[in-house]
Amino acid sequence: MILCHSSLQSIKGQHVMEAEADYIATTVLDTYNSLPAKYKPVKATEDFFQWVPLSGIVAVKKNEQKPRCLSLGTGMKCLPMNQVAEANGSILHDWHAEIVAIRAFNQFLLQECLELATSPTSISPIVRRREVHELSESEGLQPFSIHDDLRLHMYSSEAPCGDASMELLMEAQVDATPWPIEQLHPATKKLPALLRGRESFAELGIVRRKPARADSPQTLSKSCSDKLALKQCTSLLSACTSLLVNPGNAYLDTLILPRSQRVEHACERCFGPKGRMKPVATHQWNGGYAFRPFTVRATEHEFAFSRRSKPESSRELRTSNIAAVCNPHVQEALILGRLQGRQKFDPKGLSAICSKRMWGMTLQVLVMLGTPRLLHSISESSHVQEWKKSELFADRQRVKADVTAEALSGWIRNDGDDFEVEPG
Repeated sequence: MILCHSSLQSIKGQHVMEAEADYIATTVLDTYNSLPAKYKPVKATEDFFQWVPLSGIVAVKKNEQKPRCLSLGTGMKCLPMNQVAEANGSILHDWHAEIVAIRAFNQFLLQECLELATSPTSISPIVRRREVHELSESEGLQPFSIHDDLRLHMYSSEAPCGDASMELLMEAQVDATPWPIEQLHPATKKLPALLRGRESFAELGIVRRKPARADSPQTLSKSCSDKLALKQCTSLLSACTSLLVNPGNAYLDTLILPRSQRVEHACERCFGPKGRMKPVATHQWNGGYAFRPFTVRATEHEFAFSRRSKPESSRELRTSNIAAVCNPHVQEALILGRLQGRQKFDPKGLSAICSKRMWGMTLQVLVMLGTPRLLHSISESSHVQEWKKSELFADRQRVKADVTAEALSGWIRNDGDDFEVEPG
C-alpha cells in the first residue's frame, strides 16, 4: 500500500499525540509513585485489593518536552447533602479524584500568587503578573495570569463518572437492566432533574449526580463528567482563584484516559462541540471566558491501583477511603473530606484545599496587593455566599448561568455551605 504525503503526516501526527499522552500520564503516575505509603491504598492481599481513581494536572511549556505535574488527587467519595450546611467551608463537598486534582491545582496557583505578592522580584514558572495594558472589562481585571506559553493537560485513571462513562458502566453490569429511578416528578411524571449515575441507562447526554450507587446517601454533587464539561467554559479556576488569576490561559488542552476507559462517541457526546455542548460551542463572554473544548486522548499506561490492576490472587475488590492531595507546595491524606486522623470539627483538620483555607489565602493576597476595587467589594460582608452574589463574580456567574441553561440543563446548585473568611 502506498501512502500519500498527507496520510504519512497524519500517521506521524497521531504517533506524536499518543507519545505525548503517554508522557503526560507517566508524569502523573511517577509523581504519585513517589508519595509515601500513607497516601496510598494498602498493599494487595489474598483477601482483597484496594483501588482508587487518580487524576493529575500537568503543564507543558511550548517547545519543551519536560512536563511538570502541578497537582494530583485520588478519591471517590462526596459529602451527603444533609451534611453540607454543617461543612462551614472546612470539609470538602466532593473528593472524587478529578475534583481533588483541580482544587489542588487552584491551591497551587494561590500559593504562587501569594509568593509573587510577597516579593515583587520573585518569579514563578507558572504564574506571572499582568501588565496594565492587559487589564480590561472585556478581558478581565485580575492581577495575575498563567504564562502564555503553557498548555495544561489532565490525566485520569478512570473515565469520569457520569455521561462520559455510561457505556462502560452498562458494559460492566452483570445484569444490564438500569437501576430503577427512585421517583418521577409528582407533577410532570418525568425524570427527576438529577439522576444518579446508574439510573436510567437509556438517558444519555444528561446531568447526573454522585454517587452512582443506589444505597449511598443522597448528594447534589454533579458528576465529574458534568463538572469537566462546565470547566470548558469557566476554566479550571475556582471562584476564589478567579479573583486573582485571569481565566484566559487556565483551560485544559487535553484529557488523557487509559485506552480501556476512552469511549470515543461517549466523550464526544459529553464534552464535544457537536454533542451536548453544541448550544454554547461558539460562545464567548466578558472577562476572558469562552467555550474551549479539550481533546480526549488515550494512553496505554494503567494506574497500579486501578480496578483493572487487581491481581488474580486477590479474591475481592474493595474501594480505598483515602484521598491523596499533592502539589509542589502541599501533600495531604484525607478521610471524609478532612485531614486523616482528625476529628470532624477539629480546627487542625482543615485541608489546604478546603474552601475556608483557599478563600482565606485569596483574601490574604488581596490585602497584600491593596487592590481597592476588590477590597471595597468584599469589605461589606465577610460571608462567601454574599461575595459570590456581588459584581466581582458577574462574568463568571453569567457563564455558569448560560451553560447550565443551554447545555447542561437540570444543573442544581449544591448550596447551603456559607462561612466567614479571614485572611490567611
